[in-house]
Amino acid sequence: MYENDDVKEAMRRLPENLYNDRGFRIKRALDLSMRQQILPKEQRTKYEADKFYLEPYLKEVIQERKEKNGTLWAVNVLL
Repeated sequence: MYENDDVKEAMRRLPENLYNDRGFRIKRALDLSMRQQILPKEQRTKYEADKFYLEPYLKEVIQERKEKNGTLWAVNVLL
């Protein structure tokens, strides 16, 4: 995933359990990559069952940024 400021802020807002789960998945992927192994099929997540856990937090951050930028723009125009 591309990490910009919005994504970093969304990750900061993740509940601890989701943040830790994400770290575990990344570590597991790095470990498998270093050992040049592939995750067994029975351990892979099916696309239909995949959860986009960051999406609601990311949408919230983007909405807040847009509101902030829109508000700041309106204040600058009025001055």
